[in-house]
Amino acid sequence: MLRQAQHERGGGGRYVAAAADTLRIAPLDTLTAIYHRASGITHIVDSPVPELLEALSEPRSLSDLLGQLATDYDLTDADPAALTERLAELEAAGLVSRV
Repeated sequence: MLRQAQHERGGGGRYVAAAADTLRIAPLDTLTAIYHRASGITHIVDSPVPELLEALSEPRSLSDLLGQLATDYDLTDADPAALTERLAELEAAGLVSRV
């Protein structure tokens, strides 16, 4: 029961980006266009979305993802709540899923 409650709050499970063969990613100056073949929708996104998708090329827990991002981008004040919110947005768009 506790595991299910943690999962519903975003504290459980691991996140992974949609399969690379379902995404067409094209940088557009400071923005990035991501065509999601499964939905037929093109998303125009800004940083940190491309970085998150790259970091999630393999399944990661929230804490692992925070650690990876902190290492890759020299983050000293990573905010788990903000990351959870962004992951929920990406999950709703079909670009990220929980496994």
